[in-house]
Amino acid sequence: MSSAEGTSASAILSASRISKSFGEIPVLFSIDFDIKPGEVHAIIGENGAGKSTLIKILSGFEQPTSGSISYDGKVVTLPPNGGAEAMGIVLIHQELNLAEHLTVADSIFLGRELKKFGFLDVAEMRRRAAEVMQTLHVNVDPDARINTLSVADKQMVEIAKAISRDARVLVMDEPTAVLSVGETQTLFEQIRRLTARGVAVIFISHKLDEIMELARRVTVLRDGQLIATVGTEALTPDSIAQMMVGRELSNLYPPKHEPDVDAPLVLSVHNLVAKGVKDVSFDLRKGEILGFAGLIGSGRTAVAEAIVGLSHRDSGAIEVEGQPANFTQVAQSVDAGLAYMTKDRKGKGLLLNMGLRPNLTLLTLKKHLKGGFLDPSSEEKALERAVRRFDIRARDATVAVGRLSGGNQQKLMLGKTMETEPDIIIMDEPTRGIDVGTKQQIYHIIAALAAEGKSIIVISSEMQEVIGLSHRVVVMREGRLAGVLEGAEITEGEIMRYAAGIKQSGHNDRISA
Repeated sequence: MSSAEGTSASAILSASRISKSFGEIPVLFSIDFDIKPGEVHAIIGENGAGKSTLIKILSGFEQPTSGSISYDGKVVTLPPNGGAEAMGIVLIHQELNLAEHLTVADSIFLGRELKKFGFLDVAEMRRRAAEVMQTLHVNVDPDARINTLSVADKQMVEIAKAISRDARVLVMDEPTAVLSVGETQTLFEQIRRLTARGVAVIFISHKLDEIMELARRVTVLRDGQLIATVGTEALTPDSIAQMMVGRELSNLYPPKHEPDVDAPLVLSVHNLVAKGVKDVSFDLRKGEILGFAGLIGSGRTAVAEAIVGLSHRDSGAIEVEGQPANFTQVAQSVDAGLAYMTKDRKGKGLLLNMGLRPNLTLLTLKKHLKGGFLDPSSEEKALERAVRRFDIRARDATVAVGRLSGGNQQKLMLGKTMETEPDIIIMDEPTRGIDVGTKQQIYHIIAALAAEGKSIIVISSEMQEVIGLSHRVVVMREGRLAGVLEGAEITEGEIMRYAAGIKQSGHNDRISA
């Protein structure tokens, strides 16, 4: 499809009929793409659509199997392993690539340190680092250690690195995945300043509202093929989603089947105090989906970790199925029928260098013993069931999990969680960094589990997700329970009033359905 912005003659970077195969497996099919100075051009598609492969080719980290890349109107072969940065093409990876023990100034000039009389010119690097941070309107001390910065400030340091390299094309892969709403808007302000200076920004995000707000054009990929390149003025979030998945998504959220109000309580938390948690009480009923909303840092994850034994509980009481529980290890909560699915699938949830089978059965090895030894056939049957149940897609079971798309990693982690056969499931950011089609699958899985009688807590930073799934919503603020909403009260406006402290519940009694 032709570009919404004219021909590619004015493009700073363009790809013509790019195809890519890994061995005998094709992943991109004759893709055309271009970006112009001062433009934000979004690339979107489901997990596995080919987005990451395309941006790696556009930044020199992969070479195309066929097709050509042009830069400033000339066909070029981009140097590998980050060498294209010297040409002004800078990729900011989804996982931030900063040395945590270095200072901001050290990180910005890492690998191209300034020298004077044969020695490091620390003063000049500090001065230039401060200068570029000031250009971005970011108040970060050049002497601050990276490991002391917020995620948002780390993102800004990555951008500062790119600017200090005179970036002309900046490629950003899911830069807002772990940012709050306020941090995202700060990032967008920086991106607008960059484009005003003529920097071209290639932007990947699964958040369609961000695409509509920021991008001038959108390129949609599906199954490695170019579906369309369209100006955002001609699109709506619904039309983008339909192009991504090739079907209507009007039933993104499944119908809510209200749980029995007389159903027994399966989890009761009384006056919980722990790191980041201040006197929180709530109940969960059988078959209920209880949403936890609130701003980042409000204590939602801290509550979950204190319940399952991942962090120390200072005081308060927990009851599971009416029985007192004092979990000091995750294994104890698993044995009690309570499972926690972490929001950090790459850091804490999965073994990225291992295959599907060892990841799936990691928490349930005892189930797969035969004569005191691990039974591979038992594990294989468990994997076959999980693949069917959760639609996990991989070319074979031995592929390293780190090579799967984010959506398939998330579905594998859900399978691993459910392999413990829990009655209570706590899901922390269950759809972070995955595409809208896979989100729909997971939403329907969650609803089906609740209909089976499972009790589920969903912690999410996506307000529509909380609203679309939950029977009731707990809103957290500064480690405390700010309010509990149900029925018609569950709206964006009400959630934000409690999350921002405009409204308060006036008490912290345990509230159940």
